[in-house]
Amino acid sequence: MQNDPMIMLVTGGNKGIGREIAAQLAHLGHTVVIGARSQARGEAAAAELRSAGGAVSAVALDVTDPASVAAAAEAVRRDFGRLDALINNAGISHQPGADIAGQSPRSADVDHVRSVFETNVFGVITVTSAFLPLLRRSPAPRIVNVSSRAGSLAAISDFGNTDPVALGYVPSKTALTAVTMMYARDLVHDGILVNAVCPGFVATDLNNHRGVRTPVQGAASAVRMATIGADGPTGTFTDDDGPVAW
Repeated sequence: MQNDPMIMLVTGGNKGIGREIAAQLAHLGHTVVIGARSQARGEAAAAELRSAGGAVSAVALDVTDPASVAAAAEAVRRDFGRLDALINNAGISHQPGADIAGQSPRSADVDHVRSVFETNVFGVITVTSAFLPLLRRSPAPRIVNVSSRAGSLAAISDFGNTDPVALGYVPSKTALTAVTMMYARDLVHDGILVNAVCPGFVATDLNNHRGVRTPVQGAASAVRMATIGADGPTGTFTDDDGPVAW
């Protein structure tokens, strides 16, 4: 595990798993930037973590808005000059104002499905592309994508699987693990480690707090992969128990 203080950005870091990732990284002594759609909500979370002794700040960052992402990258460049770890945590399970039932394949609303992909897949690509120049300034850069075993092809093809049949959320996580592999393969010779993690079924706003794990438990896998050494793995998909089937 990396012991030297690092500069890290957590998208969707003002609540849920993202806030706990930020808290755990700050507790380890790293400098953390919380990315949140609302500057006020991001700053409120950052202030709470600073009161606990963490070096935490916030930046307005809407992963679906390229201008917002570019402005956030410029703010990090101005304030820190580099980025050591990018944790792509921001994600949604359904379109705001709707519910996951709108993703049933037999009656899916394509705009609903598209909105989920905009955040969970295209948002990750937009953010990663914007912050790559700052990651390249790090001596040991890392990218961690928060995915889900719900998108595992092995899980999807199991007809006994009790996960929801959701044409937006589930395939978006399948796509995210594939996106992770594309970045890992493309950046391997640049020394940038790119990995996906599954936090498990965590009780958050994303699932109306029906999850069985706590944010503290859910954050652990992302924190572990964000702090691996420069000789750590790349192109992996893991949870607390080890590798997750693709």
